[in-house]
Amino acid sequence: MTEDLPNPALLPSGLSDLLPPEAAREAALVEAMLAVFASHGYERVKPPLLEFEDSLLAGSGAAVAEQTFRLMDPGSHRMMGLRADTTPQVARIAATRLADVPRPLRLSYSGQVLRVQGSQLAPERQIPQAGIELIGADSAEADAEVALLGVEALAAVGIAAPSLDITLPTMAPALLDAAGVQGDLRRRLARALDRKDAAAVAELAAIAGPPAIGLAALLTAAGPADRALAALRDAELPPEARAIADNAAAIVAAIRARAPGLRITLDPVEFRGLQYHVGVAFTLYGPGNTGELARGGRYRSGEEAATGMTLYPDAVRRAAPAGPPPRRVFLPLGSDPAAAARLRMQGFITVAALSSADTPRQLRCGHILRGDSAAPIEEIA
Repeated sequence: MTEDLPNPALLPSGLSDLLPPEAAREAALVEAMLAVFASHGYERVKPPLLEFEDSLLAGSGAAVAEQTFRLMDPGSHRMMGLRADTTPQVARIAATRLADVPRPLRLSYSGQVLRVQGSQLAPERQIPQAGIELIGADSAEADAEVALLGVEALAAVGIAAPSLDITLPTMAPALLDAAGVQGDLRRRLARALDRKDAAAVAELAAIAGPPAIGLAALLTAAGPADRALAALRDAELPPEARAIADNAAAIVAAIRARAPGLRITLDPVEFRGLQYHVGVAFTLYGPGNTGELARGGRYRSGEEAATGMTLYPDAVRRAAPAGPPPRRVFLPLGSDPAAAARLRMQGFITVAALSSADTPRQLRCGHILRGDSAAPIEEIA
């Protein structure tokens, strides 16, 4: 009968164990990033894993409703949701528990989220997050602060040359609204923009007429921020779209004033996966092929303006350079506790023998306590 039992190490799709030493390394990276946030006045909050469904999915939380696991609370018999994103919870805390705290309000957080399904490129369903929210400020300087804090947090863990991609998720809807494009034509144009199909966008925009025709030119303008901003300046945009373009230019200028060497790209008509953003959106990429390390942007926290950035510690761990291995010191039976304590104060990890059978090799120690100091062991196979 035991042959029919499932392997106890088998986990549901999209879930995995993180083992030593990577689990400790990820935790250290999170604490280093949170320390950066704290140094800029961002105070930590810790929302619960579960909330009542009606509060969890209110406001910006509605954007992740389809990704939210639900279950019945046996105590209250009300439906609860297991968070799929932390930002809506921080928005709730700001609007309720911290409603009387002077604005702008700077908050930080870390924790795990769980989603109903992953994507083809990112199949993980349990995702660690660490982030910041700046609530009650509606300015280019606020957006620039959040974007640059993400850059600084990555630098603190050894990722020194990230690139910042800025998108304008409200630009395409503004142009389509101004052109009066609705129904099937709007859906087809949205799909073409999503696929970056320039030929299809040009064809469909011609049918829609001005100002949707400008979508084709803006689609091909995506790239370095200066080139994209020049294309936006030259484009004939309706008033709402012009305000979006001017805001993007002000944010890029604010970022450049503080970080002139940062590589910035701009995509004027990208809007995928940014359902609750009402202004610019940010994505931080590491050097090489490390993928997305952080994502954020402007949204509404209840009735308040807000902007934030979420970093993904699992992606950061894969992108950050590995530090030196920890120095583990073997403590033979009967070792002096005071000597071992002094070693720990010097940054060593001490591993005590519990029986005469324990050896440095077995306990993966590269040093051994001899007298009052840690002596290197020449060779451990």
